[in-house]
Amino acid sequence: MENRFFNRELSWLEFNARVLFQALRKELPLLERLQFLSIVTSNFDEFFQVRVASVKRLLAEDPSSVDVSGLTSQLVLTSISARAHQIIRTQHNCLMNDILPKLAEKGYVYVSPQDYSPQQTEFLQGVFKNEIYPLLTPLRTDMEAFPHIKNLSTYAAFLLKPMEGIRGSHEDLKGSDDLPRIAFVEIPSGISNIFWLPAASPTEGKKIKKFALLQDVVTSCGTLLFPGFTVEQTLLFKVTRDADFAVDEDSGSNFIHAMEDVLIQRKSSFPVQMTCNSTSDELTSYLMEKLELSNDDVYKIDQIINPNDLMELRGVDDADKMSFEPWEHFYPADLPEDEPYWDTLKIRDKILHVPYECYDPVVKFISDAADDDNVLAIKMTLYRTGRDSPIIDALERAAQRGKQVTVLVELKARFDEERNIAWANELEQAGVTVIYGLKNLKVHAKILMVIRRESDTIRRYVHLATGNYNPKTAKLYSDISLFTSNPQIANDATLFFNLVTGYSTIQKMNCLGMAPVTIKSRILNMIQREIERSTSEQPGLIIAKMNSLTHKEVISALYKASQAGVKVLLNIRGICMLVPGVPGLSENIKVVSIVDRYLEHSRIFYFQNAGNPELYCSSADWMSRNLDRRIELMFPILEKAAFDDVKSILDSYFADNTNAMELKQNGSWEPVSQESDSTEKYQAQAELYKKYKKLNESKPKNLDNQFEVRRK
Repeated sequence: MENRFFNRELSWLEFNARVLFQALRKELPLLERLQFLSIVTSNFDEFFQVRVASVKRLLAEDPSSVDVSGLTSQLVLTSISARAHQIIRTQHNCLMNDILPKLAEKGYVYVSPQDYSPQQTEFLQGVFKNEIYPLLTPLRTDMEAFPHIKNLSTYAAFLLKPMEGIRGSHEDLKGSDDLPRIAFVEIPSGISNIFWLPAASPTEGKKIKKFALLQDVVTSCGTLLFPGFTVEQTLLFKVTRDADFAVDEDSGSNFIHAMEDVLIQRKSSFPVQMTCNSTSDELTSYLMEKLELSNDDVYKIDQIINPNDLMELRGVDDADKMSFEPWEHFYPADLPEDEPYWDTLKIRDKILHVPYECYDPVVKFISDAADDDNVLAIKMTLYRTGRDSPIIDALERAAQRGKQVTVLVELKARFDEERNIAWANELEQAGVTVIYGLKNLKVHAKILMVIRRESDTIRRYVHLATGNYNPKTAKLYSDISLFTSNPQIANDATLFFNLVTGYSTIQKMNCLGMAPVTIKSRILNMIQREIERSTSEQPGLIIAKMNSLTHKEVISALYKASQAGVKVLLNIRGICMLVPGVPGLSENIKVVSIVDRYLEHSRIFYFQNAGNPELYCSSADWMSRNLDRRIELMFPILEKAAFDDVKSILDSYFADNTNAMELKQNGSWEPVSQESDSTEKYQAQAELYKKYKKLNESKPKNLDNQFEVRRK
């Protein structure tokens, strides 16, 4: 029998291949294709820092270990290298042989160093001397300590040769003439990556704009850095280092200091991967030896190290002609814009679907609570919240107005640790009670509760979400959240905060599921219930949407459901270790994935339950880390209107025949095609946008003739 699980790392690589597939689609706008190429690089940076580093560490600790897919760590690393090399090669070919030529057709021409005209060379040397040279610090390599190569920074390496007849201090410092004279220069990150070149004539300047890249200017003008030497060879390279560090959870009151130590370690950890251009085998070999990297760890490309450097082209005058048509983020048609939501939420729940709907209601909800004299307390969790956050401002304002404000800031949010430490300090200075997560458990739940004094009682208003409290990513990530004053959910929210901020035994929650305590058992029980209530006349049905599916117990339960005749529809954006379509195991399971202009980030779970369906949203994927090692929340969608809204959103992802891809039992992903030429095209994200646009257009535009409703 074939293996029951795909390897996690190899499955992730196929996700990045699906991102690359969007860049290869010639019908998409040029700058959007370039954006997808940049995302591929950013994804790889994190993948090598965390996942590949983890596999390498496991190989060193236990070379004979085998994962659930049946692969040893060494075979995993070899397979990663082979597939990643293939993806990066395709990515680079797309950039150099497709995207850049098409940009040139649009009038934006990249000029490589070997093609600089004398006029362009003179211009760039002036730019180098005035704008770049003062920022550079050449690092020689023949000292006792090898220069530190920063994580993810781009460097230029130079192989040097002394000019004949010139003597200098380098001869005394160098030692043996058998050693190569090699120096490194970090490419500065605080200036523009693109330099526009002067036009050869006024006519050319109107039609064509030529540009050079910072990385090329540094290498081509590098001789100016080393007086008395000639440059024999150059190399551009970037090193990716291990970032998979765990903080010392027993640090007690010095926990922040322990987190800061992790950030320092990340900058100087062991190298995992190197990307370089192919201009010098000698320099490449030298770096491989010094960094202890093998051929499998080195990714050679022809020219541009980082496609992200080209994203400054988003700022050109006619960028809109090379981009997607802008989509507005609509203010919800059923929420008041000029007054707080308290009265609305007493009557009904509200589903917010970003980025189709704007994030303003969440910011307004917190801001109104901060300014409302009847609000007594605000409690919330913060995992990733972004820079210049209006949410932080509102929380500080609330505390300064004398409200009781408690915020659980998760300092262990990878790559956001430094920012979260800063937020925590700032909030504390404003009078907010800050909790630094829980020992050995990341708090990944997204919840906000406002406690308000009202005429008849103390009422609690709750916001629960699948995504972070981050207004900036809310313009790019597709997430769902719930505003409610439902007393049962509010009671559970109170229990949750008591548990994570103080001493409390685990108490039964009526509505909310919480990992690592109850979410996994609830999911397994609901899958089992679907099995027990499934009949040949009315087969069970499970529909789930999430970022990743890796939990062995949950996957095994889904296999069991498939064998019992339950139909299982899964929309998995990223990693999927479940093998669909295997006779006798998973023939009733279908897995699709959508990569489109918005990052799919919502988690939605539907169980048919023999005609009494249940629907949940969650901060948690069905992964071991989420269900077993994190604090997560899963919340039900109870009101009928909200239920129907979320269910229709979920269904749309399985109707997509434009951007969806389906996972096959051999691990490949194939585009979901239209059943016939007459089948109408359906693009889930475009249809969702149309839905919210139509709702916005249906809002009353002229309120002059509306009747005024008087309130007591």
